[in-house]
Amino acid sequence: MAKSLLFLLLFSVLLSARIPGGGAARPAFACGGGPAAALPFCRVALPIRTRVADLIGRLTLDEKIRLLVNNAAGVPRLGIAGYEWWSEALHGVSDVGPGVHFGGAYPGATSFPQVISSAASFNATLWELIGKAVSDEARAMYNGGQAGLTFWSPNVNIFRDPRWGRGQETPGEDPGVASRYAVSYVRGLQRAYGAPHGHGRLKLAACCKHYTAYDLDNWRGVDRFHFNAKVSKQDLEDTFDVPFKACVVEGRVASVMCSYNQVNGVPTCADPNLLRNTIRGQWALNGYIVSDCDSVGVFYNTQHYTSTPEEAAAEAIKAGLDMNCGPFLAQYTSSAVKQRLVSVAQINAALTNTITVQMRLGMYDGDPSKQPFGNLGPRDVCTPAHQNLALEAARQGIVLLKNHGHALPLSPSHLRFVAVVGPNSDATVTMIGNYAGVPCGYTSPLQGIGRYVKTNHQMGCTNVACSGNQPIEAAVAAARTSDATMLIMGLDQSIEAEAKDRDGLLLPGRQQELVSKVAMASRGPTILVLMCGGPVDVTFAKNDPRIAAILWVGYPGQAGGAAIADVLFGAFNPGGKLPVTWYPQQFVDKVPMTNMAMRADPARGYPGRSYRFYTGPVVFHYGHGLSYTKFTHSLAHAPAQLSVQLDGRRASAHNSTEPGRAVRVSHARCDGLAIPVHVDIKNIGDRDGSHIVLVYSTPPGTRWAQKQLVAFEKVHVAVGGQVRVKLGVDVCRDLSFADEYGIRRIPIGEHSLQIGDLIHSVTLNPEDLRR
Repeated sequence: MAKSLLFLLLFSVLLSARIPGGGAARPAFACGGGPAAALPFCRVALPIRTRVADLIGRLTLDEKIRLLVNNAAGVPRLGIAGYEWWSEALHGVSDVGPGVHFGGAYPGATSFPQVISSAASFNATLWELIGKAVSDEARAMYNGGQAGLTFWSPNVNIFRDPRWGRGQETPGEDPGVASRYAVSYVRGLQRAYGAPHGHGRLKLAACCKHYTAYDLDNWRGVDRFHFNAKVSKQDLEDTFDVPFKACVVEGRVASVMCSYNQVNGVPTCADPNLLRNTIRGQWALNGYIVSDCDSVGVFYNTQHYTSTPEEAAAEAIKAGLDMNCGPFLAQYTSSAVKQRLVSVAQINAALTNTITVQMRLGMYDGDPSKQPFGNLGPRDVCTPAHQNLALEAARQGIVLLKNHGHALPLSPSHLRFVAVVGPNSDATVTMIGNYAGVPCGYTSPLQGIGRYVKTNHQMGCTNVACSGNQPIEAAVAAARTSDATMLIMGLDQSIEAEAKDRDGLLLPGRQQELVSKVAMASRGPTILVLMCGGPVDVTFAKNDPRIAAILWVGYPGQAGGAAIADVLFGAFNPGGKLPVTWYPQQFVDKVPMTNMAMRADPARGYPGRSYRFYTGPVVFHYGHGLSYTKFTHSLAHAPAQLSVQLDGRRASAHNSTEPGRAVRVSHARCDGLAIPVHVDIKNIGDRDGSHIVLVYSTPPGTRWAQKQLVAFEKVHVAVGGQVRVKLGVDVCRDLSFADEYGIRRIPIGEHSLQIGDLIHSVTLNPEDLRR
């Protein structure tokens, strides 16, 4: 989000100097006494819209303008303190934004696994529980004056390209999974109450970012501040916008953040079609739209989208932007009003959206301690329950990629010494990824393994870059004299990060050399553990019989080392699955990051992107993940045919002129239109374990997609046990695709459902209800 930590610090100093009330975060304790407490905007019994209108009506234009930025100025004459909107909680309360301050009674907060790791659990219940735990800790810190209530999380961008440095922050490449993650995490954070449909009071205000088609930071001279993402209407509708729509429509998120880049020549933060028409119009956002930090300044100063700064300020507000992270609107909106480029009424509309969210958070209801969640305090941060949840989340996010000859799990009683090797072998900070705060504590891989067996620690590479002279031979010697060898390899924020995309997919520097030499020398089984956010091409290790097993652990959070050890030694049976396709190096040699197309184009030799459209070879496919036990699937119930009722508005599939008939989703009666799929999962192995049921659908014809994940559920099955999983495939949402005009359609005909080795066909037939 911010360009760098340096930018963050400089920006905070600059804005504090410009706007009274800037500086350290504090609780917004308005309406707590004094003459303002009797004014209508302080009367809790009145409707929020009435209170908001009263407050806005009492503000001067200068006061209004100072509320258009993240470091909002106070209005002392009305008893309103300044407020810092920018706080972060991607996978735990973070001090990346200036709204959170650790120290004193709040020295840290629970650091859960990075999002890409949690996504590998395919466990929506877990995602919501993490959100709830984070919101408990955030509210506690707010009550203590060390955090705000508006958190600019989660990141729900699609992990389109494996080189993207911020892919680690996302739920992966599948728009349906990203949508379900977004809804679950937002519900956990916000816990809306007091009104139906999530429009009531808020525990926290979440923010889905970065809208839209934002997935390039800095690649071969092209950066996010200059990049114009050329995206088809088709890809925008059925890939990039999908999780954002779910965030707003299903998750009832309180905020959406527009991104730095342009989409088809227009900066997202200045595009009324994206902001006013889509987010607020079609999706009916009940909340505010905020810019990524300094985005308005970027589209003026860097993209030169407008001729003057006043025009930039006006274009943003008129497009539907309600708040600017950065000083730009505070600096130039007054001049824009004087030049009649933007009206006071348009400014009032923006403030209505932001202040309404503050009202829903209780920030104008008086003493926070007397409100819901007012009892949360230091004892509610880093609780044993939250730390256990972080450990459980780390375990569930580990993916077993290879297990030749059932090498894992290892038996501690059969091992005297284990060599622990690799640049991430004793990792701490690396485990929590980016947008993290100060954890409650760390358990490194070396520490975790050391709880089970005696260890011989030799890094082999002093850092993940692993270039130049490295102590590889010392690691080889350790492997030669140990009963087993654990290689903890991978990446860190020096390789993949915000503002840093990768050039290739191979392990950096001499890491592959280290792995191969150690595997050749090891007298016992060699286990490769990969700690990284994005995929790496480890074809060499996959094909090397001397490397018995491969684990991907993502960035597993503060308890990562304990989770890794629990999996290695069988205390936990891994059940995670890859939330991204692992491509070979040849993919990036052929495909530039700047090509946004999702679908393959054989005529140009373009292989497409993601498991839905990619036609080339893979290292490991999307959804891959092994277990220490074995599961079987059997279909208990699913219909063979289903009627799609049409509303008669020229909706008949028979009037379609495209090859392969399809009907508009808008012409179908979607309420209750779902395919019930009941699957029996049996554990026929020798260990209890969790299994992720993935239901894919292949549509009729070849124009839509190769396949698409339409449902998933995680279940625990004891040895010899059987569990029935009941899933519903929403026809209008899950079986539809966008055509080249961006119109979502349901292909008519035979859809093939795949669940493991099971194949079941369901034929969709149109039923015209015209009389």
